[in-house]
Amino acid sequence: MPISEAEPLLSVAGLMAGYGKLRVLHGVDLRVGKGELVAILGPNGAGKSTLLCTIAGLLAKQAGRVVFDGHDLAGLGARETVRLGIGHVIQDHRIFTRLSVEDNLLLAGYDLPQKARLERIEAVFALFPEIAAKRSEHGSALSGGQQQMLAVAQGLVRQPKLLMLDEPSAGLSPVLVDRVLAVAASLRAGGTSVLLVEQSVQKSLAFADRVYALAGGQIVLEAATSEPDLPHRLKAAYFGQTEAAAG
Repeated sequence: MPISEAEPLLSVAGLMAGYGKLRVLHGVDLRVGKGELVAILGPNGAGKSTLLCTIAGLLAKQAGRVVFDGHDLAGLGARETVRLGIGHVIQDHRIFTRLSVEDNLLLAGYDLPQKARLERIEAVFALFPEIAAKRSEHGSALSGGQQQMLAVAQGLVRQPKLLMLDEPSAGLSPVLVDRVLAVAASLRAGGTSVLLVEQSVQKSLAFADRVYALAGGQIVLEAATSEPDLPHRLKAAYFGQTEAAAG
């Protein structure tokens, strides 16, 4: 049963996807409300990245339905989903290391009007002063944490309605993890929806409104992060114990 009654910005129903004959997702159902931060947790190989790539149009679904802001995404590729308002920050610092920080951001908003693009870049720099101070330096000169911030910043230039972050804290120090997740929380406060894939249960529960546990390509738990004993229930769900979705 739904935890929040508002009509969702993103609705995924019966989603099946994979790579060739290998099916990774086996009928996934989830939703993200407007202005909501939702975390997807699960062990390695659970299908978390596959789920985000399918929503973003990078991977064709095999069955099921994805609806975003009233639009059925059937047959749409990544270019179309971006224009509808979905931002997708892929795992592992996908930046252009031979371009400057500012050029990375200019490229992210390549088809925006020049004035809007420059205004949005300055707004992003305000969120990440660590990379603003290095705006003229090549991406290769940034630390791993700064590259991750730049990757998130690229996703924000287009001011998406939904920002999907695939393990943004991977390889970061605890301080930088908190910085990135605090930015995600501030976006939520400003009305942007966030779908966050994370390995850190503790960090996710501290920042998210709701959480889904994904294991074996299926949702095995859905709960509000305010519910009691949630870390234990998540651990039990990972190891295959059947538990009804919270509602």
